[in-house]
Amino acid sequence: MIRSPEAKETAFPEVLSRYSDVGPAQGWLLHAYTELRVENAYYREGAPKRGLDGFLGTQTAVYRVRDRGLQLISVRSDVARRPADQLPVEDLIGRQKRRYRYYRYFFQIVFRQKSDTRGAVLLGADSLDELNRLVVRLLEDPDAVCSGTSQHCAAFPVACTVALQIEVSINGVRSVVGWGNTLGSVAEHPRTLKLSRLDNGVLTPVEVDASDPNALRLPLLPGDRIEWE
Repeated sequence: MIRSPEAKETAFPEVLSRYSDVGPAQGWLLHAYTELRVENAYYREGAPKRGLDGFLGTQTAVYRVRDRGLQLISVRSDVARRPADQLPVEDLIGRQKRRYRYYRYFFQIVFRQKSDTRGAVLLGADSLDELNRLVVRLLEDPDAVCSGTSQHCAAFPVACTVALQIEVSINGVRSVVGWGNTLGSVAEHPRTLKLSRLDNGVLTPVEVDASDPNALRLPLLPGDRIEWE
């Protein structure tokens, strides 16, 4: 269990969903110190978007979550010539869709009109109330919410992988780790360990017993500061 400054106790497996204020069923609520890594696979025009037949390479875009929108921080490509029928990776989230204050990210949504196609979805809105209404509609009828004219939904292609990443500090060095990584994944067999965690924007010490293997199962959260040796 982990005890917050308000004395609420949360089991380790529930830390991520409690922090994200819903969890996987209704999407992860994105916060500061969070990044989205979008990697899209490209194929010859007309070729099936799966397997190795017709595969040309990938393009990767990384976005950082800001107080007001998403900031594109890097683009990498190993595709010599992008096919005209497939968007550049940085255009999979249009400019207007990068300017919202709140976002929820879904690892997988089923679209009936596309033969039960399953893909990642990013919803954006200017208020939490509006975002929550969009979530309800998305779960009821994803095809309607993520239609081609939608300004609030970015539905990623089947051949696209979207990873949620978080920024932490390890011994004073900024690091990016995967969502769901634990304290033990960045501090192996520590002799000493200090963890500070953001609480209402303020770094607050979290008491951790470095000699207890179970304590190292604590999931990392965006903005965590870890010092260990």
